[in-house]
Amino acid sequence: MSIETILSIFLGIGLAASVGFRVFVPLFVLSLAAYFQVWELNESWIWIGSLPAVIVLGVATVVEIFAYYIPFVDNLLDTIAIPLAAIAGTAIMVSTAIDLSPVFTWALAIIAGGGTAAAIAGTTSATRLASTSTTAGIGNPVVSTIETGTSVFLSIISIFLPIVAIILVSIICFMIFRIYKKFKPSKP
Repeated sequence: MSIETILSIFLGIGLAASVGFRVFVPLFVLSLAAYFQVWELNESWIWIGSLPAVIVLGVATVVEIFAYYIPFVDNLLDTIAIPLAAIAGTAIMVSTAIDLSPVFTWALAIIAGGGTAAAIAGTTSATRLASTSTTAGIGNPVVSTIETGTSVFLSIISIFLPIVAIILVSIICFMIFRIYKKFKPSKP
């Protein structure tokens, strides 16, 4: 495996993790990176770097970010966020993987891309639910701001420093595991 292949995997996992916080932010960042030729995409996904894709993903990103600031809409979005994140995480992983066989690419995309995105989306949904129930929704804009900021930061780091991104994703996943273990009912 070449260095470019390993970096493309790290990029895909970093962006997939970012999808867990906001579905369209990492897709938009990847689209911009491809449009400005900062990052090369898998040849069947080059369309993501086209001007129409940049515009559509940009509009979708703005709509998604603002929708999370509308009471009750944020919780509604969370109900569909996990399956959408799994799909987007898988797609983003496939689009960034280079020089891999299709079987390995899709297996990696489903497990690492979709799995990472779904795990993080599940955690963010639980966080918003906890915020809604403990603050009657008043704390949700703070949660939304943190999620959006994390998604933007992780997306940008993934594009420019994929090795740092994979380290951050590992830390995030470890924290999710620790939180899960803390709240998981113990066996009698």
